[in-house]
Amino acid sequence: MTGIWGIVNVTSDSFSDGGRYLDPERAIAHGLALRDAGATVLDVGGESTRPGAERIAPAVEQERVLPVIEELARHGIVVSVDTLNASTAAAAVDAGARIVNDVSGGLSDPEMRAAVAQSGADFAIGHWRGPSDDMYAGAEYRRASREVAGELRERIGEAAAAGIAPSRIIVDPGIGFAKVGAQNWDVLRGIGDITGLGYRVLIGTSRKRFLAETLRRGDEEAADVSEARRDLATAVTSALAVRHDVWAVRVHDVAATRDALAIARAWEG
Repeated sequence: MTGIWGIVNVTSDSFSDGGRYLDPERAIAHGLALRDAGATVLDVGGESTRPGAERIAPAVEQERVLPVIEELARHGIVVSVDTLNASTAAAAVDAGARIVNDVSGGLSDPEMRAAVAQSGADFAIGHWRGPSDDMYAGAEYRRASREVAGELRERIGEAAAAGIAPSRIIVDPGIGFAKVGAQNWDVLRGIGDITGLGYRVLIGTSRKRFLAETLRRGDEEAADVSEARRDLATAVTSALAVRHDVWAVRVHDVAATRDALAIARAWEG
């Protein structure tokens, strides 16, 4: 059954809700609301990975996320930490996180794989070809889904060599990361190449630019497509994910996604 990861951005500059939940108390309240709406995992991040985002110090990231993770975990919620930093991953697991979600798949910080192996946490490996300030430089593919699957296979091998068991690995094709426009649709159409790796698959399309580019009308700019319309499009991709054995979807609007998944499951019987 496809699960729902609720996004808790404790950041100042995330592309969708930057600054909205920077205060820890607001972030905790938001996380609890997402849990009540049906989230099976809460993914807490303190550093934006939007295109063009500047890096922050791990100490600042930890100051943002650790109190939130500790409190949400105290409520019995499965918490993931969204981080590129090994030190933050280790501290987050100590605070109660059970999953480390690294959009770089361990490429950003050479200490990440060892830190996750030692922590005992599950490891969500994202597909990535470079940092946020230059992420589109590598956006060239002949068959996107196959190339993404091949690169994820390499990251899986590196994780295994570091001592991370296959049962602890989750793979994420990195929608929007080093992918522009139709390349994201190419990956989704070929999602069987990703699920065929034999690991749990996490998909994150929520509110992303390629959805807005698909939805825009006439001369409308992608940036002007409303959050509500992006959330509806996200819910549709979530419903389609059910038909492709996707393990979980990562979203901002948990309630809409929960409803979409309920309808998809009813259709599937």
